[in-house]
Amino acid sequence: MSVRRSAAVARTRTGRSRTPQGPGTGEGPSSGTAVRVASTVLAAGAGLAALVSIASSGLAVYFARRIVVPENSPEDLEILHVSGFDDDLTVQLPATEDTMLPGTYGLMFAGGNGHARIGEVVEYDPASRTVARRVESVTSGDLHRARWGKWTGSVFTHPAQTGVPYEDVVLRSDVGDLPAWFLPTRAAAPADTWAILVHGRGATRTETLRAARVLDTLGVPALAMSYRNDPEVRTSAAARYGLGDTEWIDVDLAIDHALAHGARRVVLFGWSMGGAIVFQAASRGRNRERIAGLVLDGPVVDWYDVLDNQARLNYLPTPIARLTLQMISQPWARPFTGLETPLDLDRLDWVTRASELDRPVLLIHSDDDEFVPSGPSHSLARVRSDLVTMPHYDTAAHTKEWNVDPERWEDDVANYLEAKLRVRAPAPSAG
Repeated sequence: MSVRRSAAVARTRTGRSRTPQGPGTGEGPSSGTAVRVASTVLAAGAGLAALVSIASSGLAVYFARRIVVPENSPEDLEILHVSGFDDDLTVQLPATEDTMLPGTYGLMFAGGNGHARIGEVVEYDPASRTVARRVESVTSGDLHRARWGKWTGSVFTHPAQTGVPYEDVVLRSDVGDLPAWFLPTRAAAPADTWAILVHGRGATRTETLRAARVLDTLGVPALAMSYRNDPEVRTSAAARYGLGDTEWIDVDLAIDHALAHGARRVVLFGWSMGGAIVFQAASRGRNRERIAGLVLDGPVVDWYDVLDNQARLNYLPTPIARLTLQMISQPWARPFTGLETPLDLDRLDWVTRASELDRPVLLIHSDDDEFVPSGPSHSLARVRSDLVTMPHYDTAAHTKEWNVDPERWEDDVANYLEAKLRVRAPAPSAG
């Protein structure tokens, strides 16, 4: 189903209809009874239609709020068993599409206070539909006592775990303080190009730490930022995501910080909704002339397509899906969604705006991404092959290409930065 365009308004004609007459009776009692029965049926039908309309509107409000209201995803993955001790742990989990994938992942537990780094599959039991995976490390909490967890692509919860240097910094925004990590490179001669790392919807800046090591190797300083309405920043239930239409303002602040501390230009990294955010920063920001390029991982290139996909996954009828889109993009729905300003979904559609792209882009997007389908990314890469480099990826779930094959992901990023932006890895120091 497509929810991109509004449905045509159906018009109905009203007219007089004859009341059937009984044979030879004219306008007798049987005719009056028929009229009363018909009136009762019409009234019941009108009432049912009103109920259906109310239910449809309520469902549209529910899904519209799910799109823009920040929420923390639940720890709904059952931790069946943990065996072993210290550096030789194995965790048994239900076998799902995510837990069966190759690679290294994070497992959050204990209400987000616990975290373990989960490695390769050790054993799969098709009878019980369970999988055992190696635990590479427990970075916080007691995994033995955990009963429920959350599967994530964030394998690092703090830059100290990456082995690269870091500093805590704060960006001053109109919505308050935005915590960030500055990742200075260990290179003797840092590049004058900085990386600004922008996480996705519902995630935090920990998501972006997967890029830390390759940037350090290349001598590229980085700033892993938070932004308005994300889990680290929001302070009230009134917070609403702008899907990139508002958050880009904070990227400009991060660029200000980089320029004030030695950067001459920046490359913007964006994961998922972070991709939509950096597209806006690159096209609307006051620092756009200092943006040398974009690195996008599982990006939202076109929100219409993403919301179409979510409507299909949730079996949402087309009229309700269209009403949902209207609610997040029209002023009349602000009391229902809580949005201060309606979202401009056309402005967030970079397939339609492809001709406006004016920066080289590395676009990493798995064809097995079911949450944000890769179709719009392929469309953008196809029509702007002069600027967009899109290597083929599959297998990985949403924004987890690094998790499946970190060496390849880092090679693709390094090759792009070296070839397109002329960033060169520093020569090894003598001795």
